[in-house]
Amino acid sequence: MYEEELKIAVNAARAAGQIAIALFGRVDNIIKKGEIDLVTEADIRAQKEIIDIIREAFPSDHILAEEGAEKNLPSIKGGSLIKQRGRLWLVDPLDGTTNFAHGFPFFASSIALEDQGRLMVGVVYIPYMNELFHAVRGKGAYLNNRPLAVSKIDKMEEALVATGFPYDIHKRYRSVLDLFQRMITVAQGVRRPGSAAIDLCYVAAGRFDAFW
Repeated sequence: MYEEELKIAVNAARAAGQIAIALFGRVDNIIKKGEIDLVTEADIRAQKEIIDIIREAFPSDHILAEEGAEKNLPSIKGGSLIKQRGRLWLVDPLDGTTNFAHGFPFFASSIALEDQGRLMVGVVYIPYMNELFHAVRGKGAYLNNRPLAVSKIDKMEEALVATGFPYDIHKRYRSVLDLFQRMITVAQGVRRPGSAAIDLCYVAAGRFDAFW
C-alpha cells in the first residue's frame, strides 16, 4: 500500500529541490514572517510545485503547507485531521530557509501523508547532496533506496547529538541555553545545523545519535 503516494511524494520533493538549487545563491527578495523566521522566493515556488503535483494525483486530499494552508481545510484536532475527514498532506517546501538565504547548503524539502490520523508516508530530499530519505509505515526507512539503521551508541559521552533553536529564542533564551549548556557538558559533540527535517533523518541514518 501507498506505493503511488510514495512515488508522488518523491517526485514532488525532487521537483521542489530542483527549484531550490536553481535559486540557490541568487536570493533577492526575503520576507520576514517573524523576527528571525524567513520566507524566500524558493519557499513559495517550491511549495506551489509540490501542491500542484499532489493535487493533480490526489485532487480530493487535503494539504497543510508551511507557507499557508488551503482555505477549506477541515477542522484540526490535536494536530491531526479528525479521522472521518480523510487524508492530509503535510508540506515544508524548504526546511532550513535561513541556511538557504545565507548560502549555506543545508536545507531540504519535507513531505508527509497522514491518513485517518496516522502518518503513513514520509519523504525528505536534500537537493545539494542529492540525498533522498523515504519511509512508509511498517516498511522501514531508506536513504537513496538503501535501508537505514540508527546508531548503536548508548552512552552520552560517546554520542554526537543535534539540536535546533526555536524562532522565539530571543524571548526565552535562558531556558534554551540552560539545556544546551547541560548537553554540551555530557555529550561527545553537539551540532546545530539548522534543519530539523535533516537532523531527524540523520538520526535515522545513524549519523547523529540523538536530536532534541
